[in-house]
Amino acid sequence: MLSACAGTPRRVPHPHGQEAALIPPDTTLTLSDGARIPVRIWRPPAQPRAIVLALHGFGDSRDAWEMPAPKLVRQGIAIFAPDQRGFGQAPGRGGWTSTERMVADAREEAAWLHAQYPATPLFVMGESMGGAVALRLDEEPDPTPIAGTILVAPAVWRLDDASRATLAVMDAVAPYWRFDGSDLPVRIVPSDNLAALRRLYFDPLTLHSSTLHALHGLVELMAAARAGATHARLPVLAIYGDNDQLVPPGPMARFWRALPHAVRRDEIPGGHHLLLRDRAGARATADIAAWILRPDHALPSGGDIAAAAWNAGDP
Repeated sequence: MLSACAGTPRRVPHPHGQEAALIPPDTTLTLSDGARIPVRIWRPPAQPRAIVLALHGFGDSRDAWEMPAPKLVRQGIAIFAPDQRGFGQAPGRGGWTSTERMVADAREEAAWLHAQYPATPLFVMGESMGGAVALRLDEEPDPTPIAGTILVAPAVWRLDDASRATLAVMDAVAPYWRFDGSDLPVRIVPSDNLAALRRLYFDPLTLHSSTLHALHGLVELMAAARAGATHARLPVLAIYGDNDQLVPPGPMARFWRALPHAVRRDEIPGGHHLLLRDRAGARATADIAAWILRPDHALPSGGDIAAAAWNAGDP
């Protein structure tokens, strides 16, 4: 995530143990246009109680789910985590396709999973950018029977029209201008878990810089997801940490208020952008498992109550 949103350290540390491990995919899925998408899989030993298609964030990869996946597997939930196009080892690494292509990829991946597990509930979960893709998929008619959508700190920050227009012009003039976390005017802390940040930094699949074209694509994806929020169709769990420094409270509060009333809102006090990788990430992970398996029950973290209080305030 752009060197964990903090720029490249003055003294680059050395990786320890498995921090720099390149873990091969468990399978490779060939999409309709011939693109080969690597997928990591975490599967319970018995028949899964639920299947989750897990979509990572900007600059991240299929490895984004290394921390929460084992906890979900212990609840009988299988995780299938593809590299999204342009990231990890998927085609076009470092580039950007389009919102439509990313949503189409997710649709094909969901259909592939449903074909393998036709009698098992299928959920789509997205973190940050992946949340925006998951929301766009939720908003569109789809023949694949998806049981629900999980948005983990979704990237739904819509820039004003003037800023978007300026970015579009810059993209047209210098689409391949590169930037990284050191270009940010402030230091952003995406998690309080140093071990998770080190793994993200040293993971060979992580992108440490990006292009203006990819940034423009991300902004347009966020705008499309935000604009369609009122049309969310499926059961949705939206999770947010009130210490998120990447998606500010104001835009998230407006997004929550735009969602249909039936959407389940879950607020994690002190949670950062990489909620599931925080030191207390087990709280949000337990909420996800509970919502998947027992959707009518209260969330174990107390996130229902925290969300109501947070949403009623003035973030």
